[in-house]
Amino acid sequence: MNERIRLLAEQAGINIDSFQFSGTPIKHIVDEPSLEKFALLIIKDCLDQCYYRGMNDERYAGQLKAAAYIEEHFGVE
Repeated sequence: MNERIRLLAEQAGINIDSFQFSGTPIKHIVDEPSLEKFALLIIKDCLDQCYYRGMNDERYAGQLKAAAYIEEHFGVE
């Protein structure tokens, strides 16, 4: 799992190693690949907003730069 996603999951109270959510086992609710896929879908949705929203306005160059930073930070394409 991407280390940044792991850290964010832990900040949300999800212990990936033992699959605990606020002290309650969740191994029957979500597994690590599903959690990572969920996080990546959120990241990619944010990237879509950077890439496709306001493509013709003066802020578009900044949006592209922000998208590049997000991709680099989370290690996604």
